[in-house]
Amino acid sequence: MNRHHFSSNCIKTLVAAAFAATTVNSFAASPTALTISRLTPPSNPLTASAVTLARFLPNQKFDLQTTVQPTAGNAVSSVVFSVDGATVASINAAGGNAANTNILPATAIMASVPNAVVASVRGYSNAVVGVHTFAATATDSVGGVTTTTGNFEVVAITMANGRPAKNIIIMLGDGMSVAHRTAARIVAKGYAQGKAQGRLAMDTFPQTAMVMTASLNSIVTDSAPGMSNYVTGNKAQNNQEGVFPDDTSDAFDNPRVEYLSEYLHRLKGTSTGIVTTADVFDATPAANAVHTSNRGAGTGIVDQYLDDRNLTGLSVLMGGGRKWFLAKNSTASAANPANTGNGSVRSTSNDYTLSADIVAGWGANAGALDANRDVIGDFQTAGFTYASDKTSMQSAGAPIKLLGLFTYSNMNVAFDKINGRRGTSTVVNDYGFPDQPMLDEMTDSALNVLKQNPNGFVLMVEAASIDKQAHAMDSDRWMEEVIEFDRAIQKAKDFAAANPDTLVIVTADHECGGAALIGASKGTFTGDSASAENVAVYDAAKFPTYAIQADGFPTTTDIPGKLLIGYGSNADRKESWLATAQPARDSQQPFNAQAPLNTYPANAAARAGFLIPGQVGSDAGGQAVHTAADVQLSAYGRGATLFGGVIDNTDVFFKFGQAVIGGVR
Repeated sequence: MNRHHFSSNCIKTLVAAAFAATTVNSFAASPTALTISRLTPPSNPLTASAVTLARFLPNQKFDLQTTVQPTAGNAVSSVVFSVDGATVASINAAGGNAANTNILPATAIMASVPNAVVASVRGYSNAVVGVHTFAATATDSVGGVTTTTGNFEVVAITMANGRPAKNIIIMLGDGMSVAHRTAARIVAKGYAQGKAQGRLAMDTFPQTAMVMTASLNSIVTDSAPGMSNYVTGNKAQNNQEGVFPDDTSDAFDNPRVEYLSEYLHRLKGTSTGIVTTADVFDATPAANAVHTSNRGAGTGIVDQYLDDRNLTGLSVLMGGGRKWFLAKNSTASAANPANTGNGSVRSTSNDYTLSADIVAGWGANAGALDANRDVIGDFQTAGFTYASDKTSMQSAGAPIKLLGLFTYSNMNVAFDKINGRRGTSTVVNDYGFPDQPMLDEMTDSALNVLKQNPNGFVLMVEAASIDKQAHAMDSDRWMEEVIEFDRAIQKAKDFAAANPDTLVIVTADHECGGAALIGASKGTFTGDSASAENVAVYDAAKFPTYAIQADGFPTTTDIPGKLLIGYGSNADRKESWLATAQPARDSQQPFNAQAPLNTYPANAAARAGFLIPGQVGSDAGGQAVHTAADVQLSAYGRGATLFGGVIDNTDVFFKFGQAVIGGVR
């Protein structure tokens, strides 16, 4: 499992979420009787050099929450939330409170915060532009009182007297850096006498920005906040999506912040489409529609897609991940866990239910712990047409709603899908899904569905395995992933050209692998005889020249003078500089432990070639890791001029709001 895919509630570590918030105590008893250890949303100090951390569009919904710790033997009696001095909610621990408020008892709180309770106000919003102060005042059973104050900002939308964007298309190359883009251009277009002989579709977008990618708790983000930050306007913690961190043990009760999909569906009636080459439960797709602190809670994540479609306007969901949608098969057992029967891995342990205050504050579905749920059938009952392969997807035409699940887990990569279509590889057959669509075909189908909504749509299209193959340090496979992604970008650009009220951005959630284009091979070589001495640098690198077939992909990547890639954040790997017939094993596949998938190389260190020692150790799980590098964003269409310079990933959300709500000149 990829380092950025590990999932455990242990990740919900105590972050100092109040940051520089101020606390005032008054006590009838001991001066240590009562403390507030967390205030949400997280704040920065209001100084000339600081940036307000939590920002929202006018009337964007979010939760207020605080963690209160009395001394042993005492109890919290009440918590009062106020904004700009006016009471928002007064919550009595004895009950009788508003439906969207709650005080959770100590039994629901993490052991790292002893004796604590958590008080929440769900679904708050504010329309007044500017910086606001907010406070939580707690009272305990012996008369102790403490107040902690923070701040948040409501960001103005300029009514530009221009034309608004109706549709937003986010083309997300997971893990894609400038180096990944450049490599795809060299392979797909070629260079001669120093000039690129063509441009990628993403190269033709007129506006460019550099994006800072940090998460709430690290300079190195994983994909959950990497995507969530773009579409909530707020920093999320690693492993978490659509929520702020809290001190409870439940992965689905964290304080929420409203997604772009939810905000625009609520205000304008837009539809939402999510397309990925990963398992649809994965971090990037889920971080557009699902609220959880555990990006690995697959059963609950896919259930929430359907259950809360009234909040997001979900109309298209396509990718891998059928294993989460199939009712659990009784042939799997503790004695024979590899026998997953029909491929289902549903479990009540990673399913979800929501408390009454979340249901009341957000209009969310309460959920249910149900390993035997037939989620495909429930999608169909809700009006979705179901496609299980490329043929059925394309024959579906343009239904009102579309669910496509093309593999049990992550889809096969472009390298293997294309070679399967050419009859030169059996990888897609080994996985059991020979008729998988390419990403541009999925994008076409999604647009045919979404364009039927006169109110517009938000579509996120993810090329997931740029990241996954960079983790595996499989250069040939991620280069073809970028080419596949670019063909999908062309579909989005063509749509925007025909529908000029559409904004398209191409970006990444983070960089993966520290990829570097170090040169080219010296002639032709084979197998284990390859070494670093085979790398031609500077003048000797010349210009790699690949033959490109009509399908848009190279005939082979093993050419004399092929482009060679190095990695700056690598684990140990074996390198032959040749393409491998089989990808590294994917632990997320339900039949990974059975033949023929169990014969695939375990990781990059199990391949043929000479050893390149890694710069990251066992914590990386034998894979390259994400880096803290900025990523490039390219924009096209209505509102593209809003993008430029060096921006934070959260800034993108507010530019979307300006384009759709305020318009652009």
